[in-house]
Amino acid sequence: MAASIQRTVRVFLRLSSSTLHPLRQYPSILQRLPVRTCPGLPLLVPPSHFYCKAAPLHEDSGQAAGAVSRYNDRPWDYLESEDYIERYGTSPVWEGYRRNHKGGIPPQKTRKTCIRGVKISGNPCPICRDPNIIIHHQNVKLLQQFISPHTGMVYDSTRTGVCRKQQKKLNEAINTAQDHGLIPFQIPFVEYSGEDYSNSHDAVGTTPSPPSLTTGDTWYKWYSEITPDEKEVAKVKKLYKAYLK
Repeated sequence: MAASIQRTVRVFLRLSSSTLHPLRQYPSILQRLPVRTCPGLPLLVPPSHFYCKAAPLHEDSGQAAGAVSRYNDRPWDYLESEDYIERYGTSPVWEGYRRNHKGGIPPQKTRKTCIRGVKISGNPCPICRDPNIIIHHQNVKLLQQFISPHTGMVYDSTRTGVCRKQQKKLNEAINTAQDHGLIPFQIPFVEYSGEDYSNSHDAVGTTPSPPSLTTGDTWYKWYSEITPDEKEVAKVKKLYKAYLK
């Protein structure tokens, strides 16, 4: 009897040592385990002996949503915040971005969209990867990063790496900002002359009458010099005799 008890104790000690050894060796695993710590209770307690309740998750989610949504009403404030300066500095948001692709030749078009429902691509575009970057026609500092300062043209998505969905929003926001006078743009100057709008121009003036109506001459001078063959004229008159009056 005593021998069987000793055997069971040894087996139990072996199992407990084999279970606790990896936890002691890798303390990071203990941090990942969903262990509920309560004062006055040991670390490893069966789930049926828990008397304290876990903290509700809606509090953390509410704080995270508040941190993200604080720029929804004024998205231009994010470009002046410390988080933006620490992450991007003075460079544009698309500088240094490189899309993951197969092979050595990059695709000729950017992806259609980075977010499909709940799924997000592994390497989202410069706008989709940062939830605080919101495209708005009043967010002038962000829109100016996608406009060439030399030509005033909007950068192509193949240069900035922005997905086609966000590129469409950028074009619409830039056009709206230009219409509201928030972003200046140049119109080529064309010098107009008064001759283009006068009635004396040959293209818009009165058409002169043909000379054949005024002088009685033929329209072409060389046409009056041609004398037809009498035999050929007789053949034509005989052929169309029934139709001639």
